[in-house]
Amino acid sequence: MDDVRLMDAGKNMNGKLVGICISEKRGTQKHPVDVADIVKGWGIENDAHGGNWHRQVSLLSYEKIEAFREQGAEIVPGAFGENLIIEGFDLRKFPVGTRFRIGEAVLELTQIGKECHSHCEIYKKMGDCIMPREGVFTEVITGGHIWVGDAVEVTEPEKDRPFTAAVITLSDKGAAGLREDRSGPKIREMAVQAGYDVKEVLLLPDGKGPLKRQLIRLSDQRQINVIFTTGGTGFSERDMTPEATMEVCDRMANGIADAIRNYSMTITPRAMFSRAVSGIRGRTLIVNLPGSPKAVQEALEFLLPHLGHGLGILRGSEGDCARL
Repeated sequence: MDDVRLMDAGKNMNGKLVGICISEKRGTQKHPVDVADIVKGWGIENDAHGGNWHRQVSLLSYEKIEAFREQGAEIVPGAFGENLIIEGFDLRKFPVGTRFRIGEAVLELTQIGKECHSHCEIYKKMGDCIMPREGVFTEVITGGHIWVGDAVEVTEPEKDRPFTAAVITLSDKGAAGLREDRSGPKIREMAVQAGYDVKEVLLLPDGKGPLKRQLIRLSDQRQINVIFTTGGTGFSERDMTPEATMEVCDRMANGIADAIRNYSMTITPRAMFSRAVSGIRGRTLIVNLPGSPKAVQEALEFLLPHLGHGLGILRGSEGDCARL
C-alpha cells in the first residue's frame, strides 16, 4: 500500500527545489536564499528551527502556494514558515518514511501537517493558512550542499524498516510530578529490545481530552505504527483511556485486548477489572496496557512476540495469511 500512495503522489517521482528559506531567529519570517548547507541530525545551517527533534526541515509544495496565491493572497517565499519549496509533488500524499534526495542531502519525512497554536499573519488576513495541512516535516539523514534549482528525487520507505512506536502514560499524579512513572519507561525499554523504533514517550493526566489529541496527532501526522498506552483502564472516575481510544479509532481490534486480559487472568483474577481496548486509526494500532510496571511487563512478554505480523499487514509490508 505504501507503493500505491507513493505513486499517487507524483507521476515521474522527480521534482525540483524552487526555494530555500531560513530565519536566524524564531518568531521572525523566513527569507529566501539561493544556497544552503544541510547539517545531519540538525537541519539547515543558520535556521532557527533546526535542532535535535523530528521537525528539522519543513517542506511545502510550490503548487499549493500558487493555488493559495490565486485566491488573492500576496505571498513571498518563506511566508508560511517553510524551509524548502518543492515543485512537482503533492507532498502530503507521501507516507512517513519517504526520503527526499536534494543535491548531496537526504531528508526523511517524519510528520504530515502540524497543529496551529497561534494564527499567523496570513491566516489573520485571509482566514486560512495552508502550512498546518499541506506542510510536511523531515529529519536530515545525510548532510550536504543544496542550491535552488536542484532536482528532488523521491525514494519510497523500506519495506523491512523497523516498526515505529509511541508510549503514553496516563496518570494525574505522574503528570503533576507527584509520582514517578515506571510503566512508560518499561514499555519503551521492552519495545526497543524487541526492535521497535520508539519515537515519542509522553506523560499525560488522566481523562479523555489530552489523550485524544495525542492519539490523533501520532496516528495522522506522525503515522506511528503502534501506540501503547498505560494507565486509565480501571474503574476510577478519571479512568477514561478506553473511551478516548474508542472515540478516535476507525475500527476496533479487541482480539488483542481480550488476549492480554485472558493471559493476565492466569496470573491474577484482578485482571477481570481491566476495561482496556485495542483499535486502529488509519494505519496505526492503539493498544491499551495495564497501569502497573509488573502488569505491563507481563502483557508485553505475551504480546510482543506476535505483534509484528499484525503491524506488517496494517502497514502493507506483509501479506495476510489464512490457514486451510
